[in-house]
Amino acid sequence: MLERYGHGGDLWTAEETFGWPKDQFLDFSSNMNPLGPPLVVQQILSDAWRDIVKYPDPAVRELRSKLAQKYEIPMESILVGNGAAELIDLIARVLKPSVTGLARPSFSEYEEAIHKTGGGIYNIPLRSSHQFELQQQDMEAAYSAVDLFFLGHPNNPTGKLIPRHILSNLIESGRSCVLDEAFMDFVADEQEHSLLKLASTSRQLFVIRSMTKFYSIPGIRLGFMVAHPEAIREIQQQQVQWSVNYLAQRIGTAVLEDEKFERNSRHWLQEEKAWLTGQLRQLGLDVVFTEVNFVLFSFPEPMGLTVKQAQKYMGQQGILIRDASLFEGLSERYCRVAIRLREDNVRLIEGLRLMLAAFGAESRTKS
Repeated sequence: MLERYGHGGDLWTAEETFGWPKDQFLDFSSNMNPLGPPLVVQQILSDAWRDIVKYPDPAVRELRSKLAQKYEIPMESILVGNGAAELIDLIARVLKPSVTGLARPSFSEYEEAIHKTGGGIYNIPLRSSHQFELQQQDMEAAYSAVDLFFLGHPNNPTGKLIPRHILSNLIESGRSCVLDEAFMDFVADEQEHSLLKLASTSRQLFVIRSMTKFYSIPGIRLGFMVAHPEAIREIQQQQVQWSVNYLAQRIGTAVLEDEKFERNSRHWLQEEKAWLTGQLRQLGLDVVFTEVNFVLFSFPEPMGLTVKQAQKYMGQQGILIRDASLFEGLSERYCRVAIRLREDNVRLIEGLRLMLAAFGAESRTKS
């Protein structure tokens, strides 16, 4: 299985499976910004390598100061981690919820972190009939059953933001909630939707952000959490010392200053998202509207095609796509692809077109 370790972007397994060299795959299975990393990352790696003989700042002060300035929140409300994955695991271990409400489908690491603490899961359905948008009645049904909500905002793999009235009701209910805003940087009107500021003073709300997706630095591992200062101190006590290395701190601080990169990324995404989703629909695929840099779609039942068949065919052509049926709540017909540069997206569409023609011819032969 290509997602042997639960994620896209596993080029080592792809090489073993399809026989292509790792550096020759066109990877639509992981959701990185194709405009990155920013050029300043290359400069830091070139200039700062001698400084790895020093210990990193255990309090990550410079990066936290930059984050506080950018998002207008107190430094004391920020905890930086070794990617969002570490922070997801930390918050689960500290809060130790008995039952956690998860919207399905959603990122598998939420459930994995909760299971490690012995907690149970309450499934909140996201239905295709509602374009996978979270519904108020389903949230209300969960209120009496859970002691923590763990929600993607925007959600992965659906690309949907949580409706504002649902977030307002959740906050007013006083129930604890962790919002994973890993892809919020890609949202055009980010400041209108993010709850970072509210989380910095709230005792019930925790917001996790990733820096690896937007700035294309997944190999560096960098993310941060925003919560009430007392909660941050409690969580930090459970964090492994030296969790955030020296280069990650330097790179994180530098990329936050690159406003041009941020503007260019949002401009690219709005244009390319419209083009790619339009092309996917022209192929006859059922496309879910997305707010971010990836697209969830399904093969209509009459096509008689499963995502595993599609993944095998495309992988043999050197193009990697994500098997979205591995997300609980999605059928074997669902696929997720990243939005990349136009040249790459054209190759994806051509590959899918050839595949649909090949499978169509095969099905006609069988019938």
